[in-house]
Amino acid sequence: MSAVTTRRVRSRAAPPGERRPLFGRDARAGYGFVSPAIILMALLVAYPLLYGLYISVFDTNLVNKWDFVGPQYYERAVTSSAFLGSVWTTLVYAVLVVAGTHVVGMALALALNRRGLIVSLFRIILLLPWLFPEVVVALLWRWILNPVYGILNHILMGVGIIDQPVSWLESPALAMPSVIFASVWKGFPLVMVLLLAGLQSIPAELYEAASIDGAGKVKSFLHITLPGLAPVLLVTVILETVWWFKHFTIVWLMTGGGPVDATSVVSISIYREAFQNFNFGQAAAYAAIVFAICLAAAGLYRKVIRDER
Repeated sequence: MSAVTTRRVRSRAAPPGERRPLFGRDARAGYGFVSPAIILMALLVAYPLLYGLYISVFDTNLVNKWDFVGPQYYERAVTSSAFLGSVWTTLVYAVLVVAGTHVVGMALALALNRRGLIVSLFRIILLLPWLFPEVVVALLWRWILNPVYGILNHILMGVGIIDQPVSWLESPALAMPSVIFASVWKGFPLVMVLLLAGLQSIPAELYEAASIDGAGKVKSFLHITLPGLAPVLLVTVILETVWWFKHFTIVWLMTGGGPVDATSVVSISIYREAFQNFNFGQAAAYAAIVFAICLAAAGLYRKVIRDER
């Protein structure tokens, strides 16, 4: 670059500490580049959220009835034992599913963090549950757990663990564990893939240095692997928590919220209010509360990870 060109570039650059105008030439160009993404986000994210909040303060049929009720539906939600019970059921369900997917995903990621044709084949096979649609997963596990022709009862009776068929999805004590197991089976491949990518980004020199210093596998895992995976774990925990806290498909198709509301998660409560009771305002208020809970959980996870660092 010539001296003349260098002087011209320096003359165009803003002096240190000087703020560029918000609507200058460069700023307008930047706004033009980001405007398609902003418009898309506004249409797909902001508008549905704002419209849902708007509905939550009206007694409406979404056509010609719009009676303003203010925060009445929110007050009814926080004082409803049925809704609070569904929130607690959802919390238990989400926590156990997230814990299960991370335990299984971490174990498989550690086992598959190596090279080889067999390992690559197992990676492909273990990804299959994630590729199946949730409807297929729910129906598949309903057939497996069926008390009449389900293969699980057949296997357990064959090995002598049980002496008669078990109604897995009709028992209040067994329905929730069954749904959690099916959800973990569906969700662990995503966690496994993300953690496996995180493991491969950790420098091998750290493990070699730890081995030279006499650190075993447990200490290496606690002091190298987990800190190295902290950013990935933050993402997976937030995504999995939000996803399973608002989950609907697998639970609804496997149990319909029963038996005796044993698996009545909050998404089923929203569905029933909106499409069975046609109380759209109350359903929108439920959904707004769920959104607030998920947002608070994401903020809490970020704070915990930052404090641990």
